[in-house]
Amino acid sequence: MLTYSDKIKDHFINPRNVGVIQDASVVGEVGSMSSGQALKLYLKLDEAEIIQQASFQVFGSPSAIAASSALTEMLKGKHIDEAARVTADDISEYLGGLPAEKMHTCVMSMEALEVAYARYRGIELETELDEDDELHICRCYSVPEQKIERAIRDNNLTTIDEITHFTKAGGGCTSCHVDLKMILERVRAEMPQPKEDKPAPKIAPGGNMTNLDKMRAIQEVLDREVRPGLAMDGGDMELVDVQGNKVFVQLHGHCNSCASSTTTMKFFVEDRLREMVDPEIQVIDTTEHSDELHAPPMR
Repeated sequence: MLTYSDKIKDHFINPRNVGVIQDASVVGEVGSMSSGQALKLYLKLDEAEIIQQASFQVFGSPSAIAASSALTEMLKGKHIDEAARVTADDISEYLGGLPAEKMHTCVMSMEALEVAYARYRGIELETELDEDDELHICRCYSVPEQKIERAIRDNNLTTIDEITHFTKAGGGCTSCHVDLKMILERVRAEMPQPKEDKPAPKIAPGGNMTNLDKMRAIQEVLDREVRPGLAMDGGDMELVDVQGNKVFVQLHGHCNSCASSTTTMKFFVEDRLREMVDPEIQVIDTTEHSDELHAPPMR
């Protein structure tokens, strides 16, 4: 029997921010009725791009209601770029820890946020032909292979049960378990192995460091922590320039059209560079902000 925290129960029994925002700035929609869960996330932003209102409509389990309710509470008052950093683990932690079997509801909420952010920023999403059964590894819940692969990589999954917890794939008739095992073994084999013999550089804040030294440290972090994962999805990230604490990068391959690369990856890269090189680093995609790259440095 699953155990739910008091906060999960509260957000299910008394969900916050349910309904439609008629003048929403953007709407993120994921899932489908046929798969047993669907979510619409409504966001209304002010002129400073601060989320003033967030609401939802959801079809799914009590956990899906609680996760959607929690997400809307977490988003209000945040800048849209800060909001895009919210992860499935953040939602679960906010609720006091969702049972592993229900983590897919937090993932659905996170995906709705990703879609909303991508639409707001005008980022082109990769399209999936949901009506084509050939794309669905799990036909019971209409889960495509791409979603399963991403869940394995993003959450370091190691078992079929974990895949089911995060995606629902394999939770029905179990006929797809053979395919799930093959995907799991392939993706795990492709995932870069941690290198413990050579720790990534760590630069103390305020330390004396030339711009060339900083570029070298940044390049090493990108090569070790970022590019291997992007390469598995047919993409890459190039370091273009470093101006003070501004790090200019350019995405290549599939990353140019993938919302997860241009949003989640951007923040992942920024967080890693802040942790390992300099806490003030800001990562800028030159595709979207070429004017900043060519502008003279501020004094």
